[in-house]
Amino acid sequence: MERKTEEEKEFRSGYVSIIGRPNVGKSTLLNAILGEKIAIVTPKPQTTRNKIIGIHNLPYSQIIFIDTPGIHKPKHRLGEAMIKTAREALSEVDLILFMVEAQRPREAERIVLDLIRKVRMPVFLIMNKIDTRKKPEILPVIEEYQRLYPFREIIPVSALKQNGLPLLIAKIYEYLPPGPKYYPDELITDQIERFMASEIIREKIMMMTKEELPHSVAVEVLKWNQRTDGILAISCNIYIEREGQKAIIIGKGGSMLKAIGTSARIEIEKLLNTKVFLETWVKVKKGWRDDVRLLQELGYR
Repeated sequence: MERKTEEEKEFRSGYVSIIGRPNVGKSTLLNAILGEKIAIVTPKPQTTRNKIIGIHNLPYSQIIFIDTPGIHKPKHRLGEAMIKTAREALSEVDLILFMVEAQRPREAERIVLDLIRKVRMPVFLIMNKIDTRKKPEILPVIEEYQRLYPFREIIPVSALKQNGLPLLIAKIYEYLPPGPKYYPDELITDQIERFMASEIIREKIMMMTKEELPHSVAVEVLKWNQRTDGILAISCNIYIEREGQKAIIIGKGGSMLKAIGTSARIEIEKLLNTKVFLETWVKVKKGWRDDVRLLQELGYR
């Protein structure tokens, strides 16, 4: 039987949720598929806090990916909001990608599997970081996962090196229903520019402060004005929970905050294709991760 060309294929579209424990590479996978950076990536767990939609357009399909916060045991209201976002993403999609590393399932993976068992959508097991393991080491891991859940497909990939992605896209197409284009071709995400800018700043903070600063950082965009000279002026508050953290972010003589601002500004300019004047203020707000009002203002439900 002859394979159909892209023009002959039935057009299919749908929503695909990427779920898994923190730091398994969900955002890296999404960015690699789209060919654009729309989700921040750091080596630290629980980097993604909101539901991020990425749109992959092909001549014969439109795949809308939902990158969710990593499933973990919440320790504060922010964590609870993140878990709620991830759980809701399971109920509104056509297909679920359960992403794991190429190692035996632990408690964190079993928690995710318990959530997956409550839904009826097809589930793929996406085994990431296969470039870090030898094939004989991977096969027993796959067999163990097969005993835990009847996955429709099991696809080994390396999101970082982009190995296995064409097969993944082809298999996703097979499981999507016939449908229309939900978004125009030129759109790759539904995230507004302000959110993207705040996420870039947060990423730079997490990367440049390394292990000195925990995840008690939030960025709020206060002002977003296009000046008469064409420069976009952005003013942001950076919230942390303790005075000691404030000192880390500001650095000696303001050196760290300047470096964070410069790195963020360059990436925001690239994202928005315009010159940017970026102003940042660091504010201590004790217990902000349990402040319901502030969490709502920052976009966490």
